[in-house]
Amino acid sequence: MGVYLNNTSAYGLFREDYSLTYYVDKTGILKELVPLVESKSTIGKGPKYIAITRPRRFGKTVMANMIASYFGKGVDSHEEFDTLKAAQYPWYKKHLNRHNVIHIVFNQMPAESAGYEPYIGRIKKGVIRDLCKAYPDAEIEESDAVWDALTKVYEYCNGEKFIFILDEWDYIYHQDFVTERDRDSFTKFLSNLLKDKAYVEMAYMTGILPIAKYSSGSELNMFFEFSMAEKVKYSEYFGFSDEEVDKLYEKYLEIEANPRVTREGLRFWYDGYKTAGGERLYNPRSVVGALSDNQLGSYWTSSGPYDEIFYYISANVDAVKDDVALMVADNPIPAKVREYAATSMELKTRDEIFSAMVVYGFLNYENGYVSIPNKELLDKFAEVVQREPSMGNVYKLARESARMLAATKAGDTKTMTELMEYAHNTHSPMQLYSDEAELASIIRWVYLKAMDFYRIEREDKAGVGYVDFIFYPFLKNEDAIIIELKVDHTAEEAIQQIKERQYALRFEGKFGENPEYTGRILAVGIAYHKNDKTKRHECRVEVLREKL
Repeated sequence: MGVYLNNTSAYGLFREDYSLTYYVDKTGILKELVPLVESKSTIGKGPKYIAITRPRRFGKTVMANMIASYFGKGVDSHEEFDTLKAAQYPWYKKHLNRHNVIHIVFNQMPAESAGYEPYIGRIKKGVIRDLCKAYPDAEIEESDAVWDALTKVYEYCNGEKFIFILDEWDYIYHQDFVTERDRDSFTKFLSNLLKDKAYVEMAYMTGILPIAKYSSGSELNMFFEFSMAEKVKYSEYFGFSDEEVDKLYEKYLEIEANPRVTREGLRFWYDGYKTAGGERLYNPRSVVGALSDNQLGSYWTSSGPYDEIFYYISANVDAVKDDVALMVADNPIPAKVREYAATSMELKTRDEIFSAMVVYGFLNYENGYVSIPNKELLDKFAEVVQREPSMGNVYKLARESARMLAATKAGDTKTMTELMEYAHNTHSPMQLYSDEAELASIIRWVYLKAMDFYRIEREDKAGVGYVDFIFYPFLKNEDAIIIELKVDHTAEEAIQQIKERQYALRFEGKFGENPEYTGRILAVGIAYHKNDKTKRHECRVEVLREKL
């Protein structure tokens, strides 16, 4: 038992996660890993080398701690695992706490160090120290390379083998103080440690970026890589599925005396990621944070600085600002995402920028298109465009969006029309209104500030048809807004459609009793006359129901 060899730290962290109210059992991944440990695959290359890449906050470290806690000899973890899925498998007890585990968390730095040698030296010395203590008969010397020491243990101690759990393996590549030579040295360190070594029982490695980014040659080609965007296998074990969130929400309703989080709110705020197999995923950290705090809000994005998103955009503002504008307006953008090109140090092209944003979890990637996955991320993008003048006319349009919301509530159709004209005349990729879909993109922008106060649904089923936009207020006593768009028809016709198709029923209670929303219901008609020589806009606001 040591700092890296069969340590108790991983178990301590796993036990903390296990004790959480909103813990999700992901031990099913062990049914994928145990057969790898039991297999007799060719030494040096084979299924027993697994690399999992996922965005931050998707449970990689939680998973690594759990796996180390199951296999590792350093602790007796049966009390926790006996209650989890893994206990149902026939091999459960055979492998529980029966293996040597070397668990290295690569994002931990030595005290007051900003150099590669102290960083890697700390790891090497720690592993050697653990091995000397655990295997005094292996004749290990302090000057031995780590792989030489492990080989001695294998040769002198009856073929002892080791499972390697390597978390945040690519951390060091992202540090400013690390040179290209240091990166090459680290890649070779991993290769010497793991490749073609008889003492490797299994190697399980997690990170953000795939190995191909750092190892173009053969150094780490023994690993099988599994990314969220390209590989289906292992997808169910990272992030939360709809079914898992349903169960967590049921538990939340059972224990929370005054629940303020809705199931629809969880979807709106934290859903939106897709796996290569098409499954929807929620950001797990944010879901747990919202249920624990009894409040929807930004949890994942608050773990990093505001400047982070803007860093990627500012790397090439001219190439991406129009695309960002379209994505904020709820339009997916075609992009060639290549995960191995997504290092934060080398952003030169539009596709490299979007690749980085996908890998780090700021964008979703599906079927060749990138998009903003949910409100949590959309709020951050909106914050960027409202604070950064370098975004040009996109910035100016966003700044005017507060006026549009205020004018709508006040029934000030003159100001609304002026702002629509301004949006149309602003040079942006959304300025040509060929149909209502183009007009809808502009609506997202002129009402950008409304996202702070409303859940905005587009083409939502309401009454006996589909309405262009419904604004559901977060505060139930605030104004609810229904917007219908028309091209080459009048705003009055839009209002009439809202009435005739009874779109306002969305805000009424069952049989008209005890409505969930008690504020005013506003019908808003917005028209654009594209065949008129003046290309004029027209706005109309009507109160369908006064405040209750």
